[in-house]
Parts: sequence; structure tokens; C-alpha cells
Amino acid sequence: MKKSKFSLLLAGSLILLTVTAFRLSAGEPPRQEYYELKIYHLENAEQEQRIDLFLKEAYIPALHRAGIAHVGVFKPIENTKDKKVYVFIPYRSLEQMESLEEKLGKDKTYNVKGKDYLETAYDNPAYQRMEKILLKAFVKMPEMALPQLDAPKSERVYELRSYESPSENLYKNKVKMFNDGDEVGIFSRLGFNAVFYAEVLAGSHMPNLMYMTTFSDKESRDKHWKAFGSDPAWKKLSSMEEYQDNVSHSDILFLRPADYSDI
Repeated sequence: MKKSKFSLLLAGSLILLTVTAFRLSAGEPPRQEYYELKIYHLENAEQEQRIDLFLKEAYIPALHRAGIAHVGVFKPIENTKDKKVYVFIPYRSLEQMESLEEKLGKDKTYNVKGKDYLETAYDNPAYQRMEKILLKAFVKMPEMALPQLDAPKSERVYELRSYESPSENLYKNKVKMFNDGDEVGIFSRLGFNAVFYAEVLAGSHMPNLMYMTTFSDKESRDKHWKAFGSDPAWKKLSSMEEYQDNVSHSDILFLRPADYSDI
């Protein structure tokens, strides 16, 4: 079974690389991916254990079989009353996302392995509630990337940022700042190891964009942001008149990948 799973993942990765190489050789830019961010809100440790078991044993393996090679699972580093689990799913297209539920419904292994979650009783729910956020990758980084980190997952810091804008036009202006203004390029040059940058197409906070950067540990994270704040290119970009007042609220979450996370 392990060999079969590896072969499927390898085949899927090779196909994706081949398609990407063909598009680049033909002068066609990579297609922008779509992302789904699920947020499970949990009441207790028992629910957390059930969600972990479902994701590890049933959901992620089923997504691998459906051609989705890299699924991220993250948890807040700081303990909060509202326990949360974040699940990041990348899609090559909206069509792939729309067809997933049908594929899962036909996946016998998934339905057997995930029975406790899928058929949970009304008075014993696996979670308190669940949010879903739909995103589309920035033009400047159209595909997600795996972090190039050597540190154990238990020590890593993944930083998820959310930037809200006071209007749709100012939101577009902030997205332009990342793309045309090359804010993405500054992060890349300074080694922020971004997983994704994306526009929020649907969610509870709009208009909004989100992105995730990764670091070996908290000390590394702080050093990177200090370098960013003093970077000449960033100082020039952030002082430009056309990019003023385009963020009204920001949220910063420090996350750590689950030991079974692909990312």
C-alpha cells in the first residue's frame, strides 16, 4: 500500500511538472491555483483527536488519491480557549475543487476510514463549527510552494497573515502592491519561504487577502521581519503615495504544522 501511494503521488507530481514546463516553454504563464482554507473550531481535546484521526487516516490520503499532493494541517502555537485546526488545500482549478466531493463519495477506503467523522451522531459532533475560505493565488506567485526548512516541524513557525481593506478599490490597490509593486519579490529575496499569497474570493472578512510565510523558529521569524522593515526596496515601496491607506485591519496567526501535514 505504501508503495502504491508513493507511486500515485510521484505520478501526479510528474504530470504537474510536465504541464507546467510545457506552458512555460510555450510562453504561457502558470495557471493561478485556487485554495480552500478550512478552519475547524473545537470544544475539547476529544474533538481535536477525532479531527486529527480523520485528517491523517482518511481525508489526506483520499485527497492524495484524488490528485492533490500537498495538504497542509496547522494548529495555533498559542493556547486559546477556542481550539482550532487549519486545513489548507490547493487546487489546480475550480473544476478540480467542484469534483472533489463526488470523488470522495466514491472512495470506499475514505468512507470506511472516515466513518467516525462522516457518520457522527448529532449529539456527539466532531467539531463545534467549521469555516471555509476560498482563495485565488496572486499573479506574482501563481502556485503554492513547499517551505525549504530543515528544522523539525515541532520547532517551526508558520505565519498566516490576513489584510483587510476599507474598500474594494483600496483592496485591489493592496493586491497590486504585492504584484506590480513586487512586495512578493521582496519577501522572496529576503528568504521568507512563502507557501502562498492569495486573494480571498469568499469568506467572512471581505475585502481581504491572505498569505503564509514560514520560518525555522521564532528567532528566525523575528530576524526576517526586522530585515524586511529596514529593507531599502520595502521602504521605497511603502512610502509611495499610490499605496497609502490600503489596509484597515490585519490579523497575524502563528501556527505549527501537524506531524502528518504535507506542508
